[in-house]
Amino acid sequence: MTNQFVNLKVGIFLLLGMSFWGCSQSNEFKGEEKATLTSPPNVPLPITRNYNTKVIVDLEVVEKTKNISEGVDYTFWTFGGSVPGRFIRVREGDLVEFHLSNHPDNKMPHNIDLHAVTGPGGGAASSMTAPGHTSTFSFKVLNPGLYVYHCATAPVGMHIGNGMYGLILVEPKNGLPKVDREYYVMQGDFYTKGPYGQRGHQPFDMEKALKEQPDYVLFNGSVGALTGDNALKAKVGERIRLFVGNGGPNLVSSFHVIGEIFDKVRIEGGDQENHNVQTTLIPAGGSAIVEFKVEVPGTLIIVDHSIFRTFNKGSLGMLKVEGSEQKDIYSGKISDSVYLPEGGAIQTVNGGAVKVPVAKTKEDKMAFGKQKFEAICAACHQPTGVGVPHAFPPLAKSDFLNADKKRAIHTVLNGLQGSINVNGETYNSVMPKLDLTDEEIANILTYVYGSWGNAGYSVSPEEVKSARSEKSTAPAQQGH
Repeated sequence: MTNQFVNLKVGIFLLLGMSFWGCSQSNEFKGEEKATLTSPPNVPLPITRNYNTKVIVDLEVVEKTKNISEGVDYTFWTFGGSVPGRFIRVREGDLVEFHLSNHPDNKMPHNIDLHAVTGPGGGAASSMTAPGHTSTFSFKVLNPGLYVYHCATAPVGMHIGNGMYGLILVEPKNGLPKVDREYYVMQGDFYTKGPYGQRGHQPFDMEKALKEQPDYVLFNGSVGALTGDNALKAKVGERIRLFVGNGGPNLVSSFHVIGEIFDKVRIEGGDQENHNVQTTLIPAGGSAIVEFKVEVPGTLIIVDHSIFRTFNKGSLGMLKVEGSEQKDIYSGKISDSVYLPEGGAIQTVNGGAVKVPVAKTKEDKMAFGKQKFEAICAACHQPTGVGVPHAFPPLAKSDFLNADKKRAIHTVLNGLQGSINVNGETYNSVMPKLDLTDEEIANILTYVYGSWGNAGYSVSPEEVKSARSEKSTAPAQQGH
């Protein structure tokens, strides 16, 4: 009788214990929700719940051909159809159920390695997925931070190099401090058979990738992804947070915003915080969270400060800030006086002459010329040809250009130094000689003449060749 009573008590204790354990497990996560995924530069809204839940992530791999630059196509391998892939936002302690689908039209198997995962391959071991299939696995996010995810299918570098990377933010349990705007920016390096700007479809070049010699270094997957109408936006007085990643596969980013100082930088996306930072390093496969307040209006330029990458390979973005001027913080130019040091000469810059398809029509010339202008000339003369006051003369409605087509050809051929008058203003700067082909010069000038209210002249390669064969004139002496 006594033994039966003891056994009954033990059984009740075990049942109660199992019941309590089961309740504690189920209470760890309340309900479930489907993750909101966003394409760059957008970010899902901050998490407002104060409990952990099961988060369902549905992400599709899509192999698609899009522009890497104007007139240049590339076949990207993507998470969700964009480069970088969709932004994922969860809370520390959440249970993530991940569904990775590989579109039936794709040609390659793919998987995903999330740096936020504690487990073999960051999920790669559980997510290898053939075209037309879906793989499912789950993980608990243990550590807060901003983490890279990428494909880890062999050859891993090729999959990443084709654009297979993105960011997952694991918010700390108490959330992040409130800001006015959040944006998603991710850098990557791309390796194409043809050089930067060569038109047509460009396949991946493994030899360049192995030598770590990219043709393009880009923010958000294409030249101009964050410029013009695609520029990020803010208003004076707002606090901005940028979630910045570097997919690589090879290069380290020297991330910098010209005209701003980062008030806070969460180094490598973790807990450690630096203050008053000018440029922050982001390794391949790493990230950073940067915050700053915008105090004055204008266009801030986002760059990789390994600066040839910015002005020659595409890693340039813009943050356009609107609002009232704050003269006590930034005055703008107060005066402009003449400074004439000794020396100075025409410089020679190797522009890297590139064989391009021959333009057959004026429309071709305009298209090819625009592409080359934006790659070489726009940094000084601006994308809309307005120039920079007192520094670089305008090309838009330029009386200097429109008065003499032959002089314009010689200017591009030989460079220009000395004083000239353009639209009633005097400019005294140096334009370097550029190593361009006759075809490229003809296309650039045709584009300039055909834009911004200019005379509409068409310039032929034969005219450039004829000018090249003549004794170089001194265009600086022919100003108005």
